[in-house]
Amino acid sequence: MGTAPVSPAVVLVDDEQEILFSYEVMLQGAGIGNILTCSDSRALLPLLAEHEAGVVVLDLQMPHLSGTDLLVEMTSNYPHLPVIIVTAANQLDTAVSCIKAGAFDYQVKPVDIGRLVSTVRKALEMNTLRREISSLRESLLSGQVRNPGAFAAIITRSPRMHALFGYLEAASITDQPVLITGETGVGKELVARAVHTLSGASGDFVGINSAGLDDMMFADTLFGHRKGAYTGAGDAREGMIARAAGGTLFLDEIGDLSHASQVKLLRLLQEGEYFPIGSDRGVQSRARIVVATNQNLDRLMAEGSFRRDLFYRLCAHRVEIPPLRERLEDIPLLLEAFLEKASLALHKAKPAYRPELVTHLSAYHYPGNVRELKAMVFDSLTRHQGKNLSAASFEKLSIDRTSDSRPTSLSANAGEMDFRVIGRFPTLKEMEQYLIDEALQGAKGNQGAAAAMLGLTRQALNKRLCRK
Repeated sequence: MGTAPVSPAVVLVDDEQEILFSYEVMLQGAGIGNILTCSDSRALLPLLAEHEAGVVVLDLQMPHLSGTDLLVEMTSNYPHLPVIIVTAANQLDTAVSCIKAGAFDYQVKPVDIGRLVSTVRKALEMNTLRREISSLRESLLSGQVRNPGAFAAIITRSPRMHALFGYLEAASITDQPVLITGETGVGKELVARAVHTLSGASGDFVGINSAGLDDMMFADTLFGHRKGAYTGAGDAREGMIARAAGGTLFLDEIGDLSHASQVKLLRLLQEGEYFPIGSDRGVQSRARIVVATNQNLDRLMAEGSFRRDLFYRLCAHRVEIPPLRERLEDIPLLLEAFLEKASLALHKAKPAYRPELVTHLSAYHYPGNVRELKAMVFDSLTRHQGKNLSAASFEKLSIDRTSDSRPTSLSANAGEMDFRVIGRFPTLKEMEQYLIDEALQGAKGNQGAAAAMLGLTRQALNKRLCRK
């Protein structure tokens, strides 16, 4: 894992040390960290040259360089840096001139604590959004993944997956939630771990499977409890969110959360704090939230079983992982990788295989996606005897071809072949030729794969083709 990136700083500028101290305490109490103070206005511009700032809180009336002069300098040299003006001068024309000069906001001393904290947060969010858009634009224009090591566990050469990686790189600079959707087995947790790695967070990656957790279990698992909070709570226990401090909390299967649990998660995202069971003191959350589901949240919201406000909080960054059947170019890579792992696990030599095996595997629809392909490879190698791994070793594919779960062009067009083309009941020879043509078409001309689909050896298929 790389070095954790430092979040943009809140820079406080005032010639009175007492005011700087009070602002700093106020912001830290609200959970805003990385604060820099500057009591000499002449030191501000050199400070900005050395540190990445997310927002500047600037007093107007200062010796040496006035806040007005500094505002002009900053809007010229740092046009995307929000500046909040704080001054004792409650004058409308001064406020208007500052806003026209590019100030983000104008507040009068003594400041309202809630308003200042809220404004600083909004300014930081706006600055982060600008940086994210700039990073995303750079990723899209370059078409390259700058941190391929973060995605090393995801085996792919799919352009769609690499575009997704580029987006995640851009999103990694923020601390906003990430929503990962996709079918079972596509690798949602691997993507969540990649987000954690990209963030450079110093804390741990902590995962929770939300499926099957009732409201009490969810709250206890996530937030922990104090001693004596409920019957059986003999000792205090910290929750998973505390363990993920400074890192990433991954909530899988969030589509299965109860309404009560959804409300608790929503509060955590809105307020940035949580209450351990049995405690009336809030604890500031310091973990990034990444969630995943294989369910259709749009459908769940329409049914009323998933809160819309929670959905909008969660989808600050949303990625949809395509199923394996939509990225068949990954199958050769996955086959090689899984054969390598299976051979090591089963203490067998890695078998060779003919190219038509890949075509044969590509004809399957994989409802379990990458996870299912991995299980199939391990199963086939467990039963395999001999040197070359053939399509016959993949029992799952043979069963699937006889089931109704995946209609083939033969079953769809058999009636058309029988009555519309021939106009009579077909002979065995005609039906044989029809099956061979269908298999070759399904295998995209690969005779080895077509032979496996027909239950023949390649030599037997060649003989039939020669008799044609």
